[in-house]
Amino acid sequence: MKSNGGIDAKNIEAFHTYSIVQASSILQTDTDFGLDDLKVESKRLEFGSNELKGEGGISPFKILLRQFSNLLVFVLIGASVLSYVVKDYAEGSVLFIIVILNSAVGFFQDFKAEKTVESLRKLTSPLSDVQRNGTIEHIPTSELVPGDILFLKSGDIIGADCLLIETLGFETDEALLTGESMPVAKFTDTIDNVDQPLAERKNIGFASTIVTKGRAKGIVFSTGMNTELGKIASQLMDMSSAKDKKKTRLQVSLNRMSVYLLIFAIALVILVFGVNKFNIDAEVLIYAISLAIAVIPEGLLAVLTLTMALGVRRLSKEKALVRKLNSLEVLGSITDICSDKTGTLTQSKMVLVKAWIPHEGCYEISGIGFEPVGQVFKPSIDQDFSPSAPLTKFTKSFNLLARISALCNVSDVKKDPESGDWVGIGDPTEIALQVFSMKVGLGKTDLVRGSDGSTWNLISEFPFDSSIKRMSTLYANGSLKLNVFTKGATERVVELCSRILINGEVVEISTNELQSLLDPQIENLAQNGLRVISLAYNEIPVPENLSGHSWDREYIESGLIYVGLVGIYDPPRPESLASVQKCFKAGIKVHMLTGDHPATATSIAKQVGIIPNDEAFMDGSFKDKHGSHMATVGSMVMTASQFDALTVDEVDRMPDLPNVIARCTPETKVNLINALHRRNRIVAMTGDGVNDSPSLKISDVGISMGITGSDVAKQASSIILTDDNFATIVGAIAEGRRLFTNIGKFIRCLIGANIAELVTLVVGLAFIDSSGHTVFPLSPVAILTNNLITATPPAMALGSELAPSDNMDLPPRDTKSGLFTVEVLSDIVIQGLFMGLLSIFSFYLVLDVFGDGNRGYECNKAYSPSCDAVFRARATTFTLLTILLMVFGYSCRDPRRQTCSYEKIKNIRQNAFLFHSFWIVIVITILCVYIPGLNRDVFKHSPITWEWAIVIISILVYLLGDALYKFIKLFIF
Repeated sequence: MKSNGGIDAKNIEAFHTYSIVQASSILQTDTDFGLDDLKVESKRLEFGSNELKGEGGISPFKILLRQFSNLLVFVLIGASVLSYVVKDYAEGSVLFIIVILNSAVGFFQDFKAEKTVESLRKLTSPLSDVQRNGTIEHIPTSELVPGDILFLKSGDIIGADCLLIETLGFETDEALLTGESMPVAKFTDTIDNVDQPLAERKNIGFASTIVTKGRAKGIVFSTGMNTELGKIASQLMDMSSAKDKKKTRLQVSLNRMSVYLLIFAIALVILVFGVNKFNIDAEVLIYAISLAIAVIPEGLLAVLTLTMALGVRRLSKEKALVRKLNSLEVLGSITDICSDKTGTLTQSKMVLVKAWIPHEGCYEISGIGFEPVGQVFKPSIDQDFSPSAPLTKFTKSFNLLARISALCNVSDVKKDPESGDWVGIGDPTEIALQVFSMKVGLGKTDLVRGSDGSTWNLISEFPFDSSIKRMSTLYANGSLKLNVFTKGATERVVELCSRILINGEVVEISTNELQSLLDPQIENLAQNGLRVISLAYNEIPVPENLSGHSWDREYIESGLIYVGLVGIYDPPRPESLASVQKCFKAGIKVHMLTGDHPATATSIAKQVGIIPNDEAFMDGSFKDKHGSHMATVGSMVMTASQFDALTVDEVDRMPDLPNVIARCTPETKVNLINALHRRNRIVAMTGDGVNDSPSLKISDVGISMGITGSDVAKQASSIILTDDNFATIVGAIAEGRRLFTNIGKFIRCLIGANIAELVTLVVGLAFIDSSGHTVFPLSPVAILTNNLITATPPAMALGSELAPSDNMDLPPRDTKSGLFTVEVLSDIVIQGLFMGLLSIFSFYLVLDVFGDGNRGYECNKAYSPSCDAVFRARATTFTLLTILLMVFGYSCRDPRRQTCSYEKIKNIRQNAFLFHSFWIVIVITILCVYIPGLNRDVFKHSPITWEWAIVIISILVYLLGDALYKFIKLFIF
């Protein structure tokens, strides 16, 4: 892209390196006058409106058409039409309803998913203040063009990418682009490095970021899809398109199965015609079509959709909302979880846990959350984290430390009268300091009320400034002196201190001496993942005119007395360690991607078990549960700059990818996921900001945060956590494994039943009557009835099975084998073949062994005395096959453990749906055999008596064969 103004893709990327004069020249604008109407119109024609482009909006019609792109759907539609042709309206209607329901569920799921890029549009500000024709105008943000002079103030949403030319205490919240939770201070200095990371371009205001403080003026240089936000939108659309075209293993397996079944069904129709020498009458045609329909597992889509829907419902109760049904399949195969730290592995509640005072040592403060309940401990020197008895009295220095924490503070901590919960209002760090003071009875409210003997009144406040990284307040307490309280980054507080408080006495100290004294303590706290804040105070004379006095910050913050420092951290969730251990046991590797300092990231990672504690692994290596060395501790933690600096080959040669990446950027997340994919790993990725959307899209399962997550992140994800909790992710994976295990169970049940029917019906073609026609072992109505009552009900019941006890003890499922593994195919073929042979053998026994061998004449059409043996044989076959398939359903509950074991018999009613389905089908079978008129006229079979012995013995033979088969499987799989 090249414009008349000289703007192209290259210099858009380099605007942070341009001076104001250079930028004004390239953009053809005047920083004092702005653009005139003629230039605005010209630029609007050239660059278009300042809007994010979608893909033509959401088309419900296209989404609906997508639901019918599945080959199995076409097969079911064809089967439905054939059923209507042969006047089997019940079967045809059931098939048609299955197709409609499946398409409806898919439509509503996909319709929600199409909103990904649409939610990006909501991020733009509706109005912007710009200078045009020498005056400030309020215009719609969509009308901004490159060269506009943009005015920004606190609370504004920046309308386009702009080069800042004036700033006054200007800060922006760039979390949606960079993931950094703290506001970023901005300035107007040019930056020499063209490749400066996005988060370090401090002279640029980015589109859709929020102004949190101050004022600024900037030159717009990039609008619409050329902004950094627009680039993310473009990337999202590309990824969305590519990912939508990629089918899951389950979808591939089902499509392949559909092709095979369709070919097989056509072959069977030709076979039936061939056996009858192509003398195709109505009965032969109906039988051929019925046999073709029996091949197709028409209940598969319905059971699959229902199972997925029940899984979605279960997960929603566990605080995981599923947006895309196919993600449930992938969940069971997850090998790696890339998780954020703050709020996911941790509680997102800053807590002050340590305080250090010169010559007194380190104190520990217990208690977590906002409730001001806890104790203060004084640990021994040798055992830094092993406290002795709690202190009952505090020193002068400790009380002063708590007082500074409370009064150099603008946060508020109080109890909600309705819920009874303690809540914090304000900056998380200040809340932590306030809660600490309240724990020792020196909170701001207590001090203002005079609980310590003095009434403290605020005189002046000097707010926190990111450029100097400190805050100060000035208080009066009725004495002849005013009290200055200061807190901030240690290096910025130390440079103002010329004295130190030791044992209640003020002692002179140089800046270098003080810094040397503090360095070891700061290092110690940082290694434990704590954020360090230093506190100081001073006393100054009360001026003659206190109420009208003008205070100078430089004067107030000079000659301070150093009191001590505190360590604050975001505690891990109590369940995080157990959840990470579950992942490790299940063969899932957890990666923590955070913007924190490496020392903080390492400490938290150790606490939640992502990397080992040095004490637990004295040789510095990490072993899996089989004792194999996985990686050294040193290689487990990297910074984003270290990881991103590696080439693709260097990354691929690494024995293991890092468990922790600190100072992580959105690009680093994408790089890590791509590296994992090159290793054929299945990745779940968590995220909450707009900047996380690309990584959420390219991961196999994108998981967004429901509480802190942006709309864009939620729309780009497959699953939304309503509690932002890592443990919920692990629970979702467990549910995904349960679902896929159950899918395997009902696939065995459905396809195995079809195989049994086919064996019975195809082998039955060998029985020929006196007219030379085939004697059908089951009538077409019996085929369809058996297919209807023995397939879908038990399969649906199996879809709701509880998770096996070893659900999270096994490694992730290998996705290469897809759904139809060797074991699943073996179960389907062997079990189906065995049941089919038993069924057709019963037909043979009744007809030719125990019967007179008279196969009658045209017994497929109606009953006659010559057809009595045929009709009784059909009833026996129908009864046996139906009961066998229901018993097979119980066998499929656990493909490896014995069906008739004591435990299984004891829990026979555990799956109530399967239990009741079994007996309902038995009742239906008896009614079909014994109701006069229905049996001979519709089902073409007669009531049976002694034949029940064949049925019972055949069932016992099946159970013995099933037990032997499962016993042999123990040595094979």
